[in-house]
Amino acid sequence: MKTSLLTRIADRTARVGVIGLGYVGIPLAKGIVEAGLPVTGFDVLPERIAQLDRHESPLAHMDGAEVAALYAGGFDATLDYARVADCDALLICVPTPLDEHREPDLSYVEATMAALAPYLRPGQMIALESTTWPGTTEERLRPVIEARGLTIGEDIFLVYSPEREDPGNVRHSTVTIPKVVGGSTPACLEVGAALYGVFIEHVVEVSGTRTAEMVKLLENIHRAVNIGLVNEMKIACERMGIDIFEVIEAAATKPFGFTPYWPGPGIGGHCIPVDPFYLTWKAREYGVHTRFIELAGEINAGMPDYVVDRLIKALNAKGRALSGAKVLCLGIAYKRDVGDVRESPAIEVMERLREWGANLSYSDPHVPSFPPMRRHTFDLRSVEVTPEVLASNDAVVVLTDHSAFDYAMIESHAPLLLDTRGRFRDTKRKVWRG
Repeated sequence: MKTSLLTRIADRTARVGVIGLGYVGIPLAKGIVEAGLPVTGFDVLPERIAQLDRHESPLAHMDGAEVAALYAGGFDATLDYARVADCDALLICVPTPLDEHREPDLSYVEATMAALAPYLRPGQMIALESTTWPGTTEERLRPVIEARGLTIGEDIFLVYSPEREDPGNVRHSTVTIPKVVGGSTPACLEVGAALYGVFIEHVVEVSGTRTAEMVKLLENIHRAVNIGLVNEMKIACERMGIDIFEVIEAAATKPFGFTPYWPGPGIGGHCIPVDPFYLTWKAREYGVHTRFIELAGEINAGMPDYVVDRLIKALNAKGRALSGAKVLCLGIAYKRDVGDVRESPAIEVMERLREWGANLSYSDPHVPSFPPMRRHTFDLRSVEVTPEVLASNDAVVVLTDHSAFDYAMIESHAPLLLDTRGRFRDTKRKVWRG
């Protein structure tokens, strides 16, 4: 089985199934198609399949022409999981969020495996790319496969290879970002490395799936902890009258031993706010209390409250209460120049402002209307930032510093500015830091 599959991969006749056509799955499919392998994309959302079939992109950083090129290169999308049997490799890219108790929610992974199971056959490779706790591949995927009577490493090949997408990053793409791959057996690793090596410039092989799963967690916990550090230092610097951004810029001139991280209203995205909790949850099984990681999580989770507290003080200084105040939020995506609002700290700030009775509006060139979310509901559409709109609000809060904003105009016409991103550091007017 292994030799036959390796041959199909090498001669570009292996068909790859990508399960989950979102921020990870679509760029992944694009890289595979461009390397000459045919791809079938699977999703459970009929509207997503219809959108792609119309050659429309659901991603802000990919246009319709790129989707059309994807189809022309050998891609098609389907709701029909029976077509899994036609695929030689299956790459699972589904969400792994936290539930309402801040514990890992593997329901999407488990539902996907249940949908795949009837159509699994000898000669296939299965790779999980979703971020998860160490042991998921062996404890949750392997039993489903073996229940079909398939032997891992002989009949079918199981690997874990964490996604490393960075939406909006123009310097790195799916193809150029090194890919970590761990296999359940040496044969699994050989097959996984061969497949990813077709369309990824550099494949990093590790000793097993649990190691690969931990690699992904370390990458994002590293960021979460360091962002928690600079967010805490931001609060200390504000009390001391020191510009934290100036401090970071100066420290970053050191050519060794320092990496700059930037403070903000919290942390967002589909990885950094979520992944640390996957490790803390699993570590408890081994009697380990990950205090350092949890402390960073507490600091970052508390930043929206800090922003609101700063706004209350800023309004009070002008004799205005937050309750009933008109507040314009600039940027609701979790990072600059993308349209992704998942786990965005800007949304958390808006929730708290609403609780205080503020009259909210927002402007985000990448999010024209507030999207449906599991935990948040706002009946709002993005407003155009004009001098009249700025002047009509009691306060303007910069939450996500998109490049498209006219900061000079905002500085000139906003009656009160609260800046959480350091965009107004050189201004002569009074700007509150959040």
